Amino acid sequence: MRIAVFSTKSYTRDYFDRANARLGHELAYFEPRLQVETAALAAGFPAVCTFVNDQVDAPVLECLRRGGTRVIALRCAGFNNVDLKAADRLGVVVVRVPAYSPYSVAEHTVALMLALNRRVHRAYNRVREGNFALDGLVGFELRSRTIGVIGTGRIGAALVEIMTGFGSRILAYDVEPSAAVRGSGAEYVPLDDLLAAADIISLHCPLLPPTHHLINSAAVARMKPGVMLINTSRGGLVDTRAVIGGLKTGRIGALGLDVYEEEEALFFDDHSGKVLQDDVFARLLTFPNVIITGHQAFLTEEALTAIAETTLSNITQVERGESCENSVAARKS
Repeated sequence: MRIAVFSTKSYTRDYFDRANARLGHELAYFEPRLQVETAALAAGFPAVCTFVNDQVDAPVLECLRRGGTRVIALRCAGFNNVDLKAADRLGVVVVRVPAYSPYSVAEHTVALMLALNRRVHRAYNRVREGNFALDGLVGFELRSRTIGVIGTGRIGAALVEIMTGFGSRILAYDVEPSAAVRGSGAEYVPLDDLLAAADIISLHCPLLPPTHHLINSAAVARMKPGVMLINTSRGGLVDTRAVIGGLKTGRIGALGLDVYEEEEALFFDDHSGKVLQDDVFARLLTFPNVIITGHQAFLTEEALTAIAETTLSNITQVERGESCENSVAARKS
């Protein structure tokens, strides 16, 4: 099948070409993000492959359908950027990669925790300047702390497993608690209880209408003073202005982000020679207790391999008329 692959980077091409060697699809790579202005590039392609910040709303889907597209293949787990009802109305099948490598994201989450706790980013800069003073670099042992995990799907469960190895106490919250996660030693509690008790809070839930700005001013006010907040899930889970307020008062003692609610205009591209136009993001960068990475938690060899293989296998199944377990259907209202 001819596949138009949007938001292409060099690593996208490398891993997709490798996975496609045994499947024989015709891949066309496009660097721009998919949006109304670029949708015409996919004319004549039965399948379109998109990533987290591509725009797959009703106008884009209508343009794609007129051009002959009948499959949208998401090379990610989240599908909040897709109008599923419009896709269903137009007869467009949507498939995704629900689990590429949960440990890749979970391990990056732990990397942010450790870097913030032990002030690795500040120590690195000091040493490069010949400053070996240790003032202001005091951390704490994770084994003596309470970790709050919001969302215990595959990634959240992987984080629970890792943090259990540190000897931390694990509090968990999910609308659908997992027996396996509970069996690993985590204690499920109401969200408000988790917010009040956790020394570190990590977000691992999907971005849906009920979870948009799950971390808002009210949630921040419930948190333990000096809490560390980590988000490697979806930017829209966090009200950034509310979190900035928490940083200013000290309610939030450290913040680690791999995602940002307005990241579409920033992430995955080089803006080093430009002035940032996002004042909220620029404000985040002024805090010494904030570490931001550019949506790289998934970026491992294992995850990239699994993403490419699963995405192309999904398309192959749809092309053959087979049932695909990774299809995403619109919720019936």
